Amino acid sequence: MRVKVSEIMTREVTSVDGATPFKDVAEVLIAHGVSAVPVVDAGNHVIGVVSEADLLHKEEFKEQYYREGYQPPLRARLRHRLAQEQDRGRAKAHGDTAAELMTSPAVTVRPQSAIVYAIRLMDEHGVKRLPVVDENGVLQGIVSRQDLLKVFLRSDAAITEEIRRDVLDRSVWTDTSQVKVLVHRGVVTLTGRMEQRSEAQLTARMALRVNGVVDVVDEIRWDEDGSPA
Repeated sequence: MRVKVSEIMTREVTSVDGATPFKDVAEVLIAHGVSAVPVVDAGNHVIGVVSEADLLHKEEFKEQYYREGYQPPLRARLRHRLAQEQDRGRAKAHGDTAAELMTSPAVTVRPQSAIVYAIRLMDEHGVKRLPVVDENGVLQGIVSRQDLLKVFLRSDAAITEEIRRDVLDRSVWTDTSQVKVLVHRGVVTLTGRMEQRSEAQLTARMALRVNGVVDVVDEIRWDEDGSPA
């Protein structure tokens, strides 16, 4: 019931070092069709991430630094009203290498972390991909939003087996022999009978937590309502 980052991450990662020139970084992003790449040192430790947004500071600050009459978009002008954001943008507008352009420290995740944790990290920091590092910070892979969607591509048979094995047979400490599991396109339907209403509800909630489950239709009947009056 706990898919790890290591199970879905991409292991062959395109990365750059701190001395990689601006144009080479841009070419790497375009050639590999990615929005960001990790920046690593000589020991393959992740020291930052350089993204399309980091590179675009060159354009956003063109009028100020290159005097070409370029007018930044309204969205960019509003954002630059915040002094802290403006200072970071100015530094990156001058940047010519990955080390000068990157966002550091990088937001990373460990291979053994649950994918739910990776999703929360992405949402919290507003990023689309996370470098995966070991306990020493060495790059092991990368996980993207697209990778996280892979859990919903699990076969109905695999989901059925996991619910039967890990929920009904191991996690629910009651008789579940009369409970039947039907999965169609990730939607789980639970039928049959259990002794207590609370146990039936718990079973449905635990089935919903299985990776790849889109929804649970709870049709389990029960003999006793043990809920408080």
